[in-house]
Amino acid sequence: MVAELISVGTEILLGNIVNTNAAYLAEQCAALGLSLYYQTVVGDNEERLCGAVKEALGRSDIVILTGGLGPTKDDLTKEAVAKVTGRKLVEDKKARKVIEDFFRARQTDPKDITKNNWKQALIPEGALVVENKNGTAPGLIVREDNKHIILLPGPPGEMKAMFAEYIFPYLQKQNPGIIYSRMVKLCGIGESRVETMIRDLIDGQTNPTIAPYAKLGEVHLRITAKAEDEGQGKKLVKPMIRELKKRFGFYIYSTNERETLEEVVVTLLKEMNYTFAAAESCTGGLLTARLVNVAGVSDVLKQGYVTYSNKAKHKLLGVPKAMIKKHGAVSEKVAYEMAKGAALNAGADVSVAVTGVAGPDGGTPEKPVGTVFIGCSVKGQVTVREYHFDGSRQKVRENTVVCALTQLRECMLTRPKVK
Repeated sequence: MVAELISVGTEILLGNIVNTNAAYLAEQCAALGLSLYYQTVVGDNEERLCGAVKEALGRSDIVILTGGLGPTKDDLTKEAVAKVTGRKLVEDKKARKVIEDFFRARQTDPKDITKNNWKQALIPEGALVVENKNGTAPGLIVREDNKHIILLPGPPGEMKAMFAEYIFPYLQKQNPGIIYSRMVKLCGIGESRVETMIRDLIDGQTNPTIAPYAKLGEVHLRITAKAEDEGQGKKLVKPMIRELKKRFGFYIYSTNERETLEEVVVTLLKEMNYTFAAAESCTGGLLTARLVNVAGVSDVLKQGYVTYSNKAKHKLLGVPKAMIKKHGAVSEKVAYEMAKGAALNAGADVSVAVTGVAGPDGGTPEKPVGTVFIGCSVKGQVTVREYHFDGSRQKVRENTVVCALTQLRECMLTRPKVK
């Protein structure tokens, strides 16, 4: 079955609020095995809303609307659905009682309840009312010519609770089966190369399917299967994951959708019984902060140095002044000494050092903006690599952090064993 989402509200169109409802509902539709081809945002305008509902009903089996169920004049979702389906708006006694009880619990005199609140008790004739345990506006299910129109409140706290308890089970009955998916996460390899290496899999895909997603410094591959249940979904996806591991091997850092690169690095540090230190210039602590996001990092993180100035590089890390003067702060030799000094001074087994030109100023023809050197020391063995990033100052810094984590992981995994 095909589902479609319509988010109602001028505040979404204007960017005043982020449309988290659509992201949540899209995930839920995928979990239900529903095909989702369109998402629409419509402002608080009845004519345009009616047009969006008509169009959605013409191409989708299930239309889910969020927002526009409140008491104010610009809450028009029920009115639009009633008009499109040719139904009258009638008062639902249970919905009215919910509103009465809501205000009674707050010791509001019935005479002080404004008339527009009773608007929330109106429903398109014949609609199924869905209880809202977290607010006054009920949800609604309207059946129209084998189509399902679902109206949900806009506040995420109300919408998510209602969907999980009532709408998900309802839709599951309409469309038995699930969509099961797994994510394969790669680092240290570009999107174009990844796509080239899986082109035959993409061209020949049926069930499961594979889709690449470019992330900052990473590539994620989502493998998705339509199945009767989770057990069958796992069986369908397993051979594809096995094939991807065969093709990409070392570049795969996780097959857990929720696991981050920094979590993998911290786990690796713990498994190898390594302690860690960071020396950061252009990233200004961004690398250390990302590692600190990981619970339990205190077991391995010994020190984070922010050595932005040349004086700090010399004083805290022991980088010779003459070296900085000769080669520049942004250089392979300085990155080498920074990594070595961070490990030595912190008493750490492993260290990473970054120095670069984040911009927008400071670049030269020899070292343009985006030039970064990353040094990694593992048990005294130091590796330095040169990178060139495009984009804003923030993007250069964020790319540097991802590459630093990637390089750190690689250096730990590939360090020759010393007998």
